[in-house]
Amino acid sequence: MRRIAALWLACASALALALCSAPPPAAAVAAAPASVSTACLTCHASAAAALTGPMATRADERAFTHRAFGPVEGERFFTQSCAGCHVTSCSDCHGAATHPVGRPRDEACLRCHREDSVGAAYHGRAPREDHPRYQRGPKGESGEHYLSMLPDVHQERGMTCADCHRMGAHGHDAAKSTRTCRDCHRAPRPDVPEHAIGAHLEKMRCSACHAAWAAQEYGTFLVRPQTPEQREAFSVLPQQGDWRKSAVHKRQDAPPLGLDADGLVAPIRPKLVLFATDPARGWENRLLAAEWAPFEPHTVRRGSVACGGCHDQPRRFVLEADADRVLRPDLDGLALRSFWNRAGQTVRGGAFLPGPRHAAMNRKTDTYVRESLRQWQNLLRRAEPPSAR
Repeated sequence: MRRIAALWLACASALALALCSAPPPAAAVAAAPASVSTACLTCHASAAAALTGPMATRADERAFTHRAFGPVEGERFFTQSCAGCHVTSCSDCHGAATHPVGRPRDEACLRCHREDSVGAAYHGRAPREDHPRYQRGPKGESGEHYLSMLPDVHQERGMTCADCHRMGAHGHDAAKSTRTCRDCHRAPRPDVPEHAIGAHLEKMRCSACHAAWAAQEYGTFLVRPQTPEQREAFSVLPQQGDWRKSAVHKRQDAPPLGLDADGLVAPIRPKLVLFATDPARGWENRLLAAEWAPFEPHTVRRGSVACGGCHDQPRRFVLEADADRVLRPDLDGLALRSFWNRAGQTVRGGAFLPGPRHAAMNRKTDTYVRESLRQWQNLLRRAEPPSAR
């Protein structure tokens, strides 16, 4: 019996070796970079799309650097500063390049989706300030220090990135095969005051209310030192190619709101409000880009903001009035009156909420007053001490 089992095991091993050593389909080889193990593509030909998709080409990042710096300098900046998180082989996500391998573990995702990425936020990690004096506390997979924040409730319940982000990574549009809130929560509870307002369910992303916080960076600064004295002065800042990086202001609170590509109210954040100082070009705090983008914060909690957290909050919709400004970038010689005033800024892949629509949502209709009162009643009821009886 043992001889039969050993013979079967030897045959199975030989068959597996033959399959994984055979040449992959020609189309898969043509699509995949030379660095990838061809053995994986023998059985998983569709995985070649991951090696020519967004995670491999970083096409969005390359396009941004070209818009900001121009084609020549933009390509140089991209090559020097954005190449560290490219997917080049199956093992980047799946571990060892030979069987047995499984679906990606969160640790693999966090090697790239870290710092101000939603991957880090899912685990309750927010980026610290850039200066070394703030670099303390726990460290992530890539060695960076982070602030401990509330993680996503799904992460607390043991769900991994791959539970929602399934085979989408193997395609050119991962969002199309990513599970959404409504895929699992098909019928929001009608007894919740916020759910009783039809516009909330019809015109808003769930994360617009349920995202507890999001990492936001306002005013990213790049400085390109030229002289030895300048290099010494900025040596404490993180390096990106020839540049040193800093930021005006970082926040970890409820994200601003705008419209996504489908016209739904959704969280937005400054994808990159970028200033650059380059003495060789005569640049001093030059505004290269002021771009926002819709996103999913991945910090979902069961509760939500109160009605007043959105209504009557113009700053949350990037409509901050001059009289309400706390940060004054214009007084520091920067080409923006406020980070929370949409003048001079754009949203790629979405839009700022139109002014008339913002005015309409702040009208105190009978429904608004009734459900706002019910929300406060529910809060007070939960805060009451238990009855002595």
